[in-house]
Amino acid sequence: MSDIGDWFRSIPLITRSWFAASIAVPFIGKLGLVDFRHLMLVPELVYNKFHLWRPVTATLYFPITPNTGFLYLVNLYFLYHYSSRLETGAFDGRPADYIFMLLFNWICIVITGLLMNMRLLMIPLIMSVLYVWAQFNKDMIVSFWFGTRFKAHYLPWVILVFNFIIGGSFVNELTGNLVGHLYFFLMFKYPMDLGGRSFLSTPEFLYRYFPNKRGGVSGFGVPPSRRPAAQEQAGGGGGGGGGGRHNWGQGFRLGGE
Repeated sequence: MSDIGDWFRSIPLITRSWFAASIAVPFIGKLGLVDFRHLMLVPELVYNKFHLWRPVTATLYFPITPNTGFLYLVNLYFLYHYSSRLETGAFDGRPADYIFMLLFNWICIVITGLLMNMRLLMIPLIMSVLYVWAQFNKDMIVSFWFGTRFKAHYLPWVILVFNFIIGGSFVNELTGNLVGHLYFFLMFKYPMDLGGRSFLSTPEFLYRYFPNKRGGVSGFGVPPSRRPAAQEQAGGGGGGGGGGRHNWGQGFRLGGE
């Protein structure tokens, strides 16, 4: 048990909290401590009865049955694996920026869920994070089932097909991929590569509650601004800057798969 505890404590804080909640909430529903129907997103109950907890619990809940258990475990692994690598890689030392990404993706997914009458939102949020990781590491060669190897750029779409095979649907995965693309485009691609205005930036209050950390020491203040466009073009590289807030630098190789 101490080994499990040490492993759990080694998970980055934000990912650890999300991972733990994604275990606790499904088991609360599985054990009948709370009727699982109260944990799902039901648009009319949100609109008419003000069940405002449902957008949150629907993001953490997933039914655990003999038919869905494997799909749940696979996506729980994706959450742990790719969220950890984003939090300790591209967003290392910048918890406010990572939390903002999660909040932006979550809000977009909840709006989509309400419009499309989607009851469960766990997979879309996980896939949106995986998509962002794949964009930061698009040229990295990753391994998948049966020894297949390909660039990380294709990973979200491979997983979409994989989950469709074992789960019978691709709407959740497609929603997550599109939301992840929207975040990456607005935060990085459009302002950095295409020279457009920055539509997204991390709110200041998040920096107050989750200040930047450099060298393991918490620090306050405004993060350094991103590089001028000419310098970025000269530097090339694989990462973009976020909303005029941070010089993300080059190369987000987060380690082998």
